Parts: sequence; C-alpha cells; structure tokens
Amino acid sequence: MTIYDFKVKDNKGKEISLEIYKGKILLIVNTATRCGFTPQYSGLQDLYEKYQKDGFEILDFPCNQFGHQAPGNAEEIASFCDIKFGIKFKQFEKIDVNGENTIPLYKYLKEQKKGKLGNKIKWNFTKFLINRNGEVVARFAPTTKPEKIDKYIKELL
Repeated sequence: MTIYDFKVKDNKGKEISLEIYKGKILLIVNTATRCGFTPQYSGLQDLYEKYQKDGFEILDFPCNQFGHQAPGNAEEIASFCDIKFGIKFKQFEKIDVNGENTIPLYKYLKEQKKGKLGNKIKWNFTKFLINRNGEVVARFAPTTKPEKIDKYIKELL
C-alpha cells in the first residue's frame, strides 16, 4: 500500500485520488490559520516555489483539532492563506488527524511514521515527506521549520 491508494476531498469538496501525484515528492501537512506555527506557511510556500518545477508538491490539510486554531470554512481558510502568504500549493478540506474521525490517509501516515506520541499527531504543522514511490520516508514535528526540511527534499530529487 502507498499513499496513491487513498482518495481525499479538496477544499471545494471534490474527491481527488492521490494517484495523480504518482512520481512526485510530497510534503503532507496538517495546518491551522490561527496557530503560533502559522507563519510556517511562508516557509512552505518558499519550498514549493523552489522545487515545484522538479516534481515537488505540498498537500495542505487544515485541521481544527488543536485549540480550534483553524476556524472558518474552506473558502475563508483559502482566502486567508492567499492574502497573508500567497499560497499556491493545493489545499484540501478541513480534516481530523486524531480520534475516531481521522481520515484514512492520516491513519496510514501515522502508522508508517510514528511520532513521540506514537500514532497521534501532536499539533498543527506536523509534516510527512513522501518519496516518488508514494512511501512515507520522514515525519517532522510541528516545531521543525520548513527550511530545515529543504535538504531532505533535495536528497529525494
């Protein structure tokens, strides 16, 4: 099994097969617009601009589970990200990453790379790096700034 076996909904409610990302390097991130880590959007956008032409994509999954720091609907979140950070990478619907409503993709990601809390996501801006074969190769804590992930992306390119 790889991440290509999963389907998710984009921020407009359209079902997307992750198979469309086959052969690309992915960074999957659960985000929030009112978090202390929200400025990481800027670093994420920088990585996207730097490597997108080489087959790198960022998949942004807003999550309101941690301190209710992702309020608003999909349109409001997208607007905030565009105006404040100029985000150009793909945003998906707001999801749960822990608990009984965790989407299957996140269940899989957490099984592949456990964190300090085992199979739980600790907070907003936990990042998973996926290689071109759809395999989870690394997990980064919310405190890991996007620029620190640059060298790992380069290695996969």
